[in-house]
Amino acid sequence: MAEDDPEQRSLLLVGSSGGHLAQLLALEPWYHHRRRRWVTFDTPDARSQLADEDVTWAYHPTTRNVWNLLRNSLLAIRQVRRGRVAAVITTGAGVAFPFVLLARVLGIPTIYIEVFDRIDSPTLTARLCRPFLSAMLVQWEEQRRLYPEATVVGRLL
Repeated sequence: MAEDDPEQRSLLLVGSSGGHLAQLLALEPWYHHRRRRWVTFDTPDARSQLADEDVTWAYHPTTRNVWNLLRNSLLAIRQVRRGRVAAVITTGAGVAFPFVLLARVLGIPTIYIEVFDRIDSPTLTARLCRPFLSAMLVQWEEQRRLYPEATVVGRLL
């Protein structure tokens, strides 16, 4: 295959464990036949849900933890250097920012899916990532008040 073959590129699915990961997993019919890698937290639910997947464990907690932000930034650099990335897709939370920022700097498409339970106010991660996104997706029409440029994709869960 040609070196520029898009089929050789991987989706990089990045998200915290728990609900963020569950929403990324709900995209399975879309990514099922695509190469993919995951970045999430090393928790029992993530280990079980991603048992047969290519996973890199991110550092947590991420809230107000500058040390883990730096460690996850280095992780983002290693993951992007590891292989050709077709796009970074994330539902947040804090682990997403260094991956989105690096991908944008390198010209890799970045897609953020706002979580379904935030209708009245934007998440901190969405606010941080928004300037660096190729696409902002929301799950409710009401979320477009917060993100007028967003595309409504419907509920993932």
